[in-house]
Amino acid sequence: MKNYTKYSVGYYPPPMNPVEYDWPKKDHIETAPMWCSVDLRDGNQALIVPMSLQQKLDFFKYLVEIGFKEIEVGFPAASETEYEFLRALIEQDLIPDDVTVQVLTQSRVHIIDKTFEALKGAKNAIVHLYNSTSFAQRQQVFRASEKEIIDIAVEGATLMKKYAKENPETNFRFEYSPESFTGTEMEFALEICNKVIDIWEPTPEQPVIINLPATVQMSMPHVYANQIEYMSKNLHCRENVIVSLHPHNDRGTGVADAELGILAGGDRIEGTLFGNGERTGNVDIITLAMNMFTHGVDPKLDFSNILEAVEKYEEYTGMKVNPRQPYAGELVFAAFSGSHQDAIAKGMKWREETDPSRWTVPYLPIDPHDVGREYEADVIRINSQSGKGGIAYIIERDYGYALPKAMMAEIGYMMKDISDKRHEELAPAEIFEAFRKEYINDFTPIDITDATFSHFSSTKDDNEVYGVRMRVVIDGQTYNLEAEGNGRLDAVSNALRKTEYHFDYKFVTYSEHAISADSNSKAAAYVCIADKNDNYYWGVGTHADIILASVNALVSALNRMNKKIHFVK
Repeated sequence: MKNYTKYSVGYYPPPMNPVEYDWPKKDHIETAPMWCSVDLRDGNQALIVPMSLQQKLDFFKYLVEIGFKEIEVGFPAASETEYEFLRALIEQDLIPDDVTVQVLTQSRVHIIDKTFEALKGAKNAIVHLYNSTSFAQRQQVFRASEKEIIDIAVEGATLMKKYAKENPETNFRFEYSPESFTGTEMEFALEICNKVIDIWEPTPEQPVIINLPATVQMSMPHVYANQIEYMSKNLHCRENVIVSLHPHNDRGTGVADAELGILAGGDRIEGTLFGNGERTGNVDIITLAMNMFTHGVDPKLDFSNILEAVEKYEEYTGMKVNPRQPYAGELVFAAFSGSHQDAIAKGMKWREETDPSRWTVPYLPIDPHDVGREYEADVIRINSQSGKGGIAYIIERDYGYALPKAMMAEIGYMMKDISDKRHEELAPAEIFEAFRKEYINDFTPIDITDATFSHFSSTKDDNEVYGVRMRVVIDGQTYNLEAEGNGRLDAVSNALRKTEYHFDYKFVTYSEHAISADSNSKAAAYVCIADKNDNYYWGVGTHADIILASVNALVSALNRMNKKIHFVK
């Protein structure tokens, strides 16, 4: 870690005396900012597998549904896919009248030209112009002077104004970003932004957006706030300028940057659900909005069903929400500590007895019901919206079965489907009965009724051989079999393949554990096998002998596979 010596402070604090700052005098955010989702641009370009056109359309509809009025939909001049997505939104009339789509463009003539072409027919649009301004980018990437960088921005701003006049059927608004703002000298950032503002001539009816991104976090959050306040106090036509913030999360303080930036004069936030984005991501709009909510501020976005937000996000992006993610993670309302559980229970009771209108329960900064959740310490209530973690927790807590992580999703979907079809909540006993019936000790039509194992080790090499003598009943017919393998289950599989039935599968994973003493010290084993098409089949076996529990697990998995693929002679 001595390499720290090659790093130095990489940000440019504004030329102000710290005592002149006003933002430290504020202790909370009073009103929600304007929100702009960049999930479909910044979020999408950061995915290993970008979203399909249909996923983008579905995601757009969901963003509208939860309240976003400004949504960045892409860089139509840089990608045919993003061009087609924007055209689909316009031509299929999927953009509500009160929603504005935002598109990104570099300051190049042919790119700006295609951007305006892509927007033909849109009712409301924000055209977002950017060029990089930081000292490092000017020095190392562009090798350009400050004047040359300003000229790029001025040329783009001038051309955008011209195109907007030529296309009066669309209500155009303009946005400018000095990209890599946090690594830009503040005097220069202010100069280039004011040059653009002067060209666009904002009015109360047509304000201009100046977006000040933490493209890469380079400082502690209070320094970013100082930079925002400096810009906010010195921008031309400030009363007609919307100061927008676009924090990334390289230092893990994206939310703090945004909150302090709002106190310092920010009017608008660009971010993504759950902070998806390049590197460590963009600022997480859900956390920001819910932080305001817990301070008594209407966030103007609807996350009252936060589990749906998780489901949609994971479906569209292929990403996973961390179980400790603020407000939305599977475990954020679960208390495993006995003292925490006791304090929460007493806090709940005190609230009922005194003032139910106020929320002050220890260890719970928010009432789980306000985001469609349940408190899970003593009773986890399972319905069609429940997560796999809660179901697995019940099965382990009440019945002693510690499900392998890879199995949890399958069990979760099964329980949710049962609940959805019944249109009712599932009790723990109902959950376990469905699990037992589907997975545990299924002996039809295959049943290994007896098995004796032997173990051979060679003195010449490291090879180990396991033998089995077993009796199996398949569809009422009994077979006495012997075989060898490199493990007990491999030997059993080789024996089964000596019958006239066609057993075609491979092992995926195996685990085992002892069930608690309350269950007569039984052992539980979990086997997952796959057919030739890589479809997975889980089986669970129990027995006083762990070896026979594993055999029962394999038999259960085979019988579950047989329901899908009938073994034939």
